[in-house]
Amino acid sequence: MEAPCDFAWPELPLLAQELLRRHWRMATAESCTGGLVAAACTELPGSSQWFDGGLVTYATPWKIRLLGVPQETVQTHGVVSLPVVEAMLAGLQTLHGVQAGIAVSGIAGPGGALPHRPVGTVALGAFAGERRQCLLLHFPGDRHQVRLSAARRVLQLLQEQLAP
Repeated sequence: MEAPCDFAWPELPLLAQELLRRHWRMATAESCTGGLVAAACTELPGSSQWFDGGLVTYATPWKIRLLGVPQETVQTHGVVSLPVVEAMLAGLQTLHGVQAGIAVSGIAGPGGALPHRPVGTVALGAFAGERRQCLLLHFPGDRHQVRLSAARRVLQLLQEQLAP
């Protein structure tokens, strides 16, 4: 089995170059990916010039305390939802002062499925300055595959938000 953070995302250096060009800082708020995105970012030499840090807010109380996600939002929409990911992004931007970031919350399995949220359901989002997008997706595969797919997709989404 491949190591949890051993995945290739060949365009990550381009993302880093764009953040450096803009003099922007980036951070991550991860749940089901457990820090995979932060690990990928810090694999690049010189990442301290553009990457501030990552929060692994696996438990809901951590999302609330460290990112300012309103408890009412979690209760109304569920933790794997677009409103929660939007609140996670807002927390990164306002509480942690970065200009770019990603957020991920999902059900990687094998357990945890709900009738309306099967295993593989992931809410993810990215912002770059005022540009922001959140998606609710379903990734096939086992726990490892779901986590890697979510990490890849959210990095791609951030790259899209940074594009002119």
